Amino acid sequence: MTHFSQRQEVFAGKGMIVSMSRRIAAALYEEIIKLKPEWHSEDLSQGVIKVVMTASSSDGPQLAKHHTTKQQRRNLADRMKDPDDALQLVIVRDMWLTGFDAPSMHTLYIDKPMKGHNLMQAIARVNRVYKDKPGGLVVDYLGIAADLKQALSFYSDAGGKGDPAETQEQAVDLMLEKLEVVANMFYGFGFKEYFSADTSKKLSLILAAEEHILNIEDGKKRYINEVTLLSQAFAIAIPHEKAMDVKDEVAFFQAVKARLAKFDSTDQGKTNEEIETTIRQVIDRALVSEQVIDVFDAAGIKKPDISILSDEFLMELKNHEHKNIALEVLKKILHEEIRVRERMNVVQGHSLMEMLQNSIKRYQNKIITAAELMDELIKVSKEIVHGDSEAERLKLSPLEFAFYTAVSNNDSAKELMQQDKLRELAVVLLQRVRENASIDWTIKESVKAKLKVIVKRTLRQFGYPPDMEILATETVLKQAEMIAAELNS
Repeated sequence: MTHFSQRQEVFAGKGMIVSMSRRIAAALYEEIIKLKPEWHSEDLSQGVIKVVMTASSSDGPQLAKHHTTKQQRRNLADRMKDPDDALQLVIVRDMWLTGFDAPSMHTLYIDKPMKGHNLMQAIARVNRVYKDKPGGLVVDYLGIAADLKQALSFYSDAGGKGDPAETQEQAVDLMLEKLEVVANMFYGFGFKEYFSADTSKKLSLILAAEEHILNIEDGKKRYINEVTLLSQAFAIAIPHEKAMDVKDEVAFFQAVKARLAKFDSTDQGKTNEEIETTIRQVIDRALVSEQVIDVFDAAGIKKPDISILSDEFLMELKNHEHKNIALEVLKKILHEEIRVRERMNVVQGHSLMEMLQNSIKRYQNKIITAAELMDELIKVSKEIVHGDSEAERLKLSPLEFAFYTAVSNNDSAKELMQQDKLRELAVVLLQRVRENASIDWTIKESVKAKLKVIVKRTLRQFGYPPDMEILATETVLKQAEMIAAELNS
């Protein structure tokens, strides 16, 4: 059970043991729960381990107590297929070797002679695609390698793709290769002192390691990719002796990756549940809290009490010891703040995101320095704050301000119309769009055409510049479509 427990530490999922007979299955169950009494439960809906078989009273009490009806086996199958259910390990003889599909199953222990199609079907149990699962592991107690090669030959001739029998040794070789690649990214950085440091020093070293990686060209992306591959190979290799020997190094590399990943904007909008993984991190327990690490923890920066974009906080970032980390924090914060506004205000959101991306692109192309990028990002921050204060100054709700920016987004309108007139126009536009937008208006061309006429008529009523009317109408309709859900709430 040590083997399975060690794999579960780094590879979330399920396991199956295939035994020669029902009597052996029942006896094995008894031996396992002697070692792990907390795994046992008389209740089929509880417990970590179960025997899946049929038996009768004539088979004796040891087997009869494991008898399951068809419905009970369906219930157990549902538990086994549910990655969040406590049931992690099943012992079978013939049941579930074919036609059973539990994608999260990652380890198969074979203690029964098997050949050909039956063997391939059994192996297929652990090779189902699931999240970022790198593959399954077959533990062979009988020496079925020759039968496996023969089955694979038939499988390949029949049109099968890939190699479902990659050995654990191959996973170990890949793990060691990726370990070297990642370690080389820390050339000149003494990360090995991490392993003998206290918790405070460890946190300090991880922060310095983040800064080191961010200082390498394209370092964050390369590092996250390589540690992901390392973790996948490690998950297959565990509990091989060579994998256990490098567990601490893998834990350190994963800890740095976990924090760097918090700065990544590509996962913006996704919940933690949507970015699920089967690869469990083996990060030092001293560094793990019950709360998910956020961008401020990752940067070693205290979250501001009042406003994320306050002058005080921006100056703290500008003067931060780790310049690259401070930049990553501000980029991430700005990206999130702009995304919030993009969902409500098409003009403001587009303008701010363009400012942010242009600055970042100029930095990546080495047109500006890190210090200059920090100054430009602070300007973007000020622009966000200015937009928010402008809505308050005009006494407009977020939706009203969204329509205000849609009609005031050109010099002609600003020159021809007073601010108060534009403000009044925005309020009226919102009101008329709200009154004439049905629940499914965004997919009904007739309703969209009617709204277009109403918007044009309203613009003319308020004396909107004729040369800008077409553009303003399209912008207002885009704005209305963007907030369709709010308009009908």
